[in-house]
Amino acid sequence: MKPSRRRVIIDTDAKNEADDQFAIVHGLLSPTFDVRGLIAAHFGTRRSDRSMEESREEIDLLLDLMDLTGKVPVANGAPTGIPDERTPLDSPGAQLIIEESKLASKDDPLFVSFLGPLTNMASAILLDPGIVDRDVVVIWIGGRGYQGYTSYPGMEFNLSNDIHAANVVFGSGMTVWQVTSDVYTKVSVGYAELDEKIGDAGPLGRYLIDQLHEWNAIHHGEPIESRSLGDSPAIALMLFPRSGDLRVRPAPRFGVDGWYLPGTDNPIHVCEQIDVRFLLEDMFAKIRRFARQRSQS
Repeated sequence: MKPSRRRVIIDTDAKNEADDQFAIVHGLLSPTFDVRGLIAAHFGTRRSDRSMEESREEIDLLLDLMDLTGKVPVANGAPTGIPDERTPLDSPGAQLIIEESKLASKDDPLFVSFLGPLTNMASAILLDPGIVDRDVVVIWIGGRGYQGYTSYPGMEFNLSNDIHAANVVFGSGMTVWQVTSDVYTKVSVGYAELDEKIGDAGPLGRYLIDQLHEWNAIHHGEPIESRSLGDSPAIALMLFPRSGDLRVRPAPRFGVDGWYLPGTDNPIHVCEQIDVRFLLEDMFAKIRRFARQRSQS
């Protein structure tokens, strides 16, 4: 008998930008998810030398807003990227992935979504190489698109924070679903839509909107009234894998500049399109329902 819920772990650099928060909330409000844990991920040292700790603080804040403090396992990940492709950084987050992977089976796989760098997955592989033979699906929001579009200038951010880790994971032979920048940047929502959909959805809805406005005000020098919720495709793919168009291609390696190099013959699945209507409407509906149920309790 197949399980009625999907076992998931969400590894998130939650305080890096303003989109992780929406993905985390969406995942926690999805009844078909058995959330085995949230892992606080680092987001490099460009803005902070304690980025992993800041991600943990943001996770804890969201859990408090949702009355879930102490009800969902939370583990700290590595504070930085791994130093090379042979040396893991052990952490409670990497150990959580390892232990949960041992419970996975063909009929009940473990889905691990990475909304930032792949540091903790790579460390889990290096600490316990047997994990590559277990029924684990790795979903990563990261890497450039393969079609050569130029909408994302410079090196893709999540990749840049741990290229070594990306090479470990992509070279491992594990099942990998990759959502590249040309796809995840197309999940935009405007301020007006957010206000209309979740502006009256209690403290949680208001916080999600306010922190997004604050991020844009600080980090965007140009006029803007929208934000791409680029981490949310990971949640949509776990909710309904056919919500994305996945193309099988050989796993690449990543060069120091973030460009793709010839890699292994291991197949990976690259998401070329996501059902944005399903993703956003499902998330908005769940946030509104949460606020309504909370106001009635």
